[in-house]
Amino acid sequence: MLDISPMLLGSTLIVFLVLIAVLNSLLYKPLFSYMEKRDADIKKDLEQVGNNDAEIAAFHAKAEKIVSDAKLEAAALREKVIAEAKMAANSKIEAKRAEMAQEYTKFEDALSEERARLKSGLLAEVPAFQAAVSAKLSQI
Repeated sequence: MLDISPMLLGSTLIVFLVLIAVLNSLLYKPLFSYMEKRDADIKKDLEQVGNNDAEIAAFHAKAEKIVSDAKLEAAALREKVIAEAKMAANSKIEAKRAEMAQEYTKFEDALSEERARLKSGLLAEVPAFQAAVSAKLSQI
């Protein structure tokens, strides 16, 4: 049957306890310290990511402000350029209107002179026309 040897049982127990102590000091403690260090690093990285999110949000807000300021400045500049262009166009239009009015006045003057010249020319030829009409009427 089975005999239990106390000497063998004691030596096995001592070897087992020594093995546990050696494994604890050489394997388990370094493994646990590594795992704790890794957990601490992960927590620190997560906190940094949270901080980075805040920084990123701040940078996005700053970028949006810069873009909106640039848009406002561009709109103001565009309005200024449009106003200047309208003023330049209006001044050109007014200059052209004045030039056209002057040319129209010259044309009216030339037309009235031509009318007066034609009228005087016709009045000068009225006696000839009367003589021709009288000759025609006398022939009838």
